[in-house]
Amino acid sequence: MPPKFDRKLNQHGVKGAYYGGEWVDLEDCAGTFQPDSSKCSGCPTRATCPRSQSRNAAASTTNEDNLVYDVIIIGAGCIGTSIARELSRYSLKTLLVESADDVSQGATKGNSGIVHAGYDDKPGSVRAKFCWPGNQMFPQLDRELRFGYQKNGSLVVATSSKELEVLEELMERGNINGVKNLRIIQKEELFQMEPALNPVCIAALYAPDAGNVIPYEFAIALAENAVDNGVELRIRREVTAIAKGTEGCFEVDLRHWEPQDYVDVRKKMGKSIDGTESKEISLLSLVMRLCVSFPASIVVMEGLVRFGLLEPSSKDDTKMVMTIVAFISTALVLFLPGGKRHRGTSVLKDIVAKCPPPVGSGDDGKVTLKDMFQGGSGSKTVQHGATVALESVKAKYIINCAGSYSDQIARMIGDDSFYIKPRLGDYILLNRNQGHLAHSTIFPCPDPVLGKGVLVQQTLWGNLILGPTARDMHNKETRDMSNESIQEYILSKCKQLCPYFDAKEAIHGFCGARSKSSRGDWIIEPSSKDANFIHVAGIDSPGLAGSPAISLYVVELMQKAGLKMPPNINFNPNRAPIITPKVGLRGLKMGPPGKNDSDGKDEATMAKNVICKCEKVTELEVVRALRRSLPIDSTQGIRKRTRAGMGHCQGDAENYDCECRVRAIISRENGVSPEEVGGRPWPATSTLSQRWVYKDDMQKEGLEKRMNNN
Repeated sequence: MPPKFDRKLNQHGVKGAYYGGEWVDLEDCAGTFQPDSSKCSGCPTRATCPRSQSRNAAASTTNEDNLVYDVIIIGAGCIGTSIARELSRYSLKTLLVESADDVSQGATKGNSGIVHAGYDDKPGSVRAKFCWPGNQMFPQLDRELRFGYQKNGSLVVATSSKELEVLEELMERGNINGVKNLRIIQKEELFQMEPALNPVCIAALYAPDAGNVIPYEFAIALAENAVDNGVELRIRREVTAIAKGTEGCFEVDLRHWEPQDYVDVRKKMGKSIDGTESKEISLLSLVMRLCVSFPASIVVMEGLVRFGLLEPSSKDDTKMVMTIVAFISTALVLFLPGGKRHRGTSVLKDIVAKCPPPVGSGDDGKVTLKDMFQGGSGSKTVQHGATVALESVKAKYIINCAGSYSDQIARMIGDDSFYIKPRLGDYILLNRNQGHLAHSTIFPCPDPVLGKGVLVQQTLWGNLILGPTARDMHNKETRDMSNESIQEYILSKCKQLCPYFDAKEAIHGFCGARSKSSRGDWIIEPSSKDANFIHVAGIDSPGLAGSPAISLYVVELMQKAGLKMPPNINFNPNRAPIITPKVGLRGLKMGPPGKNDSDGKDEATMAKNVICKCEKVTELEVVRALRRSLPIDSTQGIRKRTRAGMGHCQGDAENYDCECRVRAIISRENGVSPEEVGGRPWPATSTLSQRWVYKDDMQKEGLEKRMNNN
């Protein structure tokens, strides 16, 4: 029997929240984690976004011939969104393009979320230059953007006198890199901090300034605030070519794709396949509305005559008024929105009944290595994407933040100065009831060849995360590892750090592709082929920690390249959170669809209506996410913003059917049919054999067995 541990732990959104790195109790959240929303960017909430683009993109996509952007950022991970947010401080025309179906779908979605302190990086490297300064920027960033940042500290544990020497070396390296507050703690203090550690541990290097975030929530917050402050976003846009035009501007060709299922539904309904509202007025509808406009001119004219404003004998005046009224009414018909795109029911219960069940088995949604370069589960291939439009945009400057695809983007301007050597990192996520076993981020003593190795960490939301692997794709042995071998590696290695976790409490598995460069370091520099083309490439760990400092440096590079950057006098750094902290089920209502649902207008009802039972996500939180500044058209997008479907049951239809409920809300809010709303693909990058582990005894027993294999 394992020893008993104190199971109390702070979980973001439960009786409080993390704000600026520190825990804030629920009664103190008002004015801190929960600000006056009227003072935040993007508030009060508005209607949902157009399909696959931000609201401020709608006008520019219709007449692009004469539009020249100051900057185009390629890639909307934590690096691209951080730079976009920093550039939004200036009065610039900035376009952020992403090949996947949402921001943060690449490496940003598939990593540990650690805000490293910077003691591990080689002194003098580009990594070392940015990691510690970036780390120090996170508390203030979180106070502004409220994505949730927990300063939990990190521990590198030693189990022998030889490993103690490595800790001394790491601390010296950290001192050279400018990292503050590092110290080596001995066994007694170590086990006071982490009682669930393996008893063989004798000491640890403690970095109190290390922290953790949910990486995709971090990128979403950056992107929201950037768009609120003027940056334009387009998703599902693959860059296919870059050329330098005669005017000295870059000309960038984009392929706009949409999921094939979506395209098929739109065709069947007689709607535009690219989702643009302006093309959705049918010819019959247009004729009918025009027919109404001309009689309206007669009615207006008669009113003018009745009130003595027009003499009936004045034929010229009559003709003039009829012409003016007809012109105005016709203009209104042609240019005013045609109402909601879908005129079906708005009753959630009825929409839920029409939603297809979630997918949790099979291989149709499997992600390949190539897919991971361009958005993983949100990529064109996995979503069976079809090209719906070809776009061409111009810009004075380009910033290449395309992650694992950044070398291919560089090749488009003839730059072959580096290439990407992808390394995959696999993880297993355990239920919240395991989170109390680790308070800090716990690393083993690093391997001279493999580096940091696995980790055990409590996430911001209280889960326990295990992993990652470090599978170099140029190495056949690691590239071709089976799912079972990956699980065994993670579980058995993590057991050596913390032997008391229960592998049967696994709820999810995922993988991310690290974009390691052929140079062995980060590449943040102007291209040798064109000084107006900035590379921010090969950003592997600790890129998340360094991202805020990297964005400041990129702004300096842009200024040196000659970009004029007048300040944006309307810049608002503040963003309100999407989630609302709760105390259990206090004030909440659960029940079958239809029992507690709102009409989409009553916020008090929405705030009580539980949509996801495991994570206690409310209808209001889902609606709040949809009415922000980023386009959302899938349950995956809501899952990343609210955690609906991320809990113990993973959206099981037989439990609470939260995925279908979310799908119904998206349908209602976006004014589309439920068939036009995307779902969660399976298996994506998971090593699990099926999505609903909690009721699969055979899979749970297999995980436990692999944990105990040494």
